Parts: sequence; C-alpha cells; structure tokens
Amino acid sequence: MQAFDLGGWSTQRLAHVEEALSQWVVADAPAGLGESMRYAVLDGGKRLRPLLVLAASEAVDGNAQAALRAACAVELIHAYSLVHDDMPCMDNDVLRRGKPTVHVKFGEAAALLAGDALQALAFELLVPEGDAIPAATQATLCRLLARAAGSAGMAGGQAIDLASVGRALTEDELRGMHRLKTGALLQGSVMMGAACGQAGAVASAALERYGAAIGLAFQVVDDILDVTADSATLGKTAGKDAAQDKPTYVSLLGLAPSRAHAQALYAQAMDALDASGLSDTRALRALADMVVNRNN
Repeated sequence: MQAFDLGGWSTQRLAHVEEALSQWVVADAPAGLGESMRYAVLDGGKRLRPLLVLAASEAVDGNAQAALRAACAVELIHAYSLVHDDMPCMDNDVLRRGKPTVHVKFGEAAALLAGDALQALAFELLVPEGDAIPAATQATLCRLLARAAGSAGMAGGQAIDLASVGRALTEDELRGMHRLKTGALLQGSVMMGAACGQAGAVASAALERYGAAIGLAFQVVDDILDVTADSATLGKTAGKDAAQDKPTYVSLLGLAPSRAHAQALYAQAMDALDASGLSDTRALRALADMVVNRNN
C-alpha cells in the first residue's frame, strides 16, 4: 500500500483554512482590534486542531462547509487561549510562534480584547445563515466547542495549572489537569469533525478514545520538548515550566518514562482507529504520528 502523504494532504487543506481565516478575521475591526486579532491568528502555528477536524470529517464523509467552519472556529479558540495564557496575569510569556506575544506587541488591554473577540467570532462562524449546514449540526458543533473550551475543558485545566504552581501533583492529578487544559480541545476537534457527518455509535466512541489519547500525548510531548528543545526550535520560551516550578510529566516521571508514555498513548490512538470500523483513517493516523514524533 502506498504511504500516506501527510504533507501533501495538509498543504491542500490548510490553504483553505488560511484563506478562510484571513477572510473571516477582518482587519477593519475598530481601533486597531482587527490588527491584533489577525496578528494572533494568521501566519503561524501547526494548525493541528483544524487538521484534526478535517481528518475526522473526511473519515465520516462529513459536510465540507461545516468542517471548514469548525476547523477555523477551533483554531480561533486555540488562538484566543494562547493570547490570554501569555499575559502577565497568567504565564507572562514574551514569545509565541517565533514572534513577540500579542500583549508585548499591542499592550495588555488590546490583547485581552483580541482574545475576547476571537472567542466570540469562533461561535459566530459555526452558525452561518442559510441552509447549507443543518441547524442540528450547527447546535452540536457549538455545544462541543463550548464544552471543550469552558470550565469542563480548557479553562478548567488552566485554572488547575495556575493553582498547581510549586505543588507536587500525583500522576492522576497531572493527567486530569492535562486532559482538560490541552486534551479537551484536541479531543473536541476530532469530535467536531465527526459531528459534521453521520458517524455511528461505534465510530463515535472510537474517535472519542482516539482524541483523548492524542490530546494527552500532545501535552506529554510538550513537557518533553520544554526540556529538550531550544526556544528557536519551539517558537516559544523553552524551559519555562521548570523556571515557573510547574508540575510536568518530565518532572514527575522523568524523561525516558515520559517518552515511553507518549508512545503508549500513540498505541492507544491506533487501537481506537482499528476498532472504529471507518474505511479510511490514514490522515488521523498520520496526525497522531506527527503529534508524538514532532520536534516543536
């Protein structure tokens, strides 16, 4: 069987995502707000979450318009979270995606408003006028994204993270924090893609397990890279977790066991896809491999 070309597949789809983001994140928002929003979103990042949406949607023969909007919406939520996380009241970081963070470039107030506006726009994209996307699909996508981003997901995990600085966590506590802070939006991306089509109960449950596995694997690898890569490679400040005395998989388990754990999570993701009954999961498999074996 011919090897799957993730690069070619991704390039084609991300061209559509970038074009749509550039169109929907307008430059003419009042008082420079559009400039800071576009700075936060465009021309940077791995775009993993949009790719997961599109891969899952294609695996279930989903509505292409719904999938594109969902892909852009989840990237806007991710971008807003980075803008807010980098601010002095949170992680106080100065480098993101290889360039100054939004609050460094535009000021704290502008960064706060840019994040707010990106979050609102994400949900606006999911409910377009017309009947190209069924109302039930729109509602499901909004519910999935809200849950992944809110107190039961990303925001809740960030709250735990901030409360855990300087405190020793058990592995179960650390896993719980990362499943919310990072994993929920990645898993939500997969499930939003699945919601664009008619995935049956077996496939939906399998995709949910796949999303959970790669969501946690992403954070484990992030913890590894924080101590093994430099800032230029990462595009963000290296070593900041240790400097801020944050609990990580590496600080709890050690480097080699953390790498083994990432590989075990990758195996779980593959097992889930094997059990999905879906005919073509090559993109999802390739994205999982990228998550675990990336260097930034």
